[in-house]
Amino acid sequence: MPQQARPRREGTRKKFIPKKRFCSFCADKVVYIDYKDTARLQRFISERARIDPRRRTGVCAKHQRSLSQALKRARHIALLPFTPEHVRLSGGAGLRREQAGASSPQAGPTTL
Repeated sequence: MPQQARPRREGTRKKFIPKKRFCSFCADKVVYIDYKDTARLQRFISERARIDPRRRTGVCAKHQRSLSQALKRARHIALLPFTPEHVRLSGGAGLRREQAGASSPQAGPTTL
């Protein structure tokens, strides 16, 4: 004998309770977000090399402003990628060819 489905009652659905997010910078008591710390900054960049919003990362507003400034500084001096094309060519965000294991071509003596 097949089981019958229970009639669904209105308003008995479980409510979604979001996980409480916390600012990792406030938890670590970070005063200054260093633009040279690429390992930490990579966590706040999406796979398309975009800065993740606060609602996804859980960073407070004060640290989000300084985080975006640090990410822009790191991009400007080529520590982090600007576009996903840079990520694809380099094999990862913030990796150089020498660090990734690929050998660079040997430069010969230059003549003028």
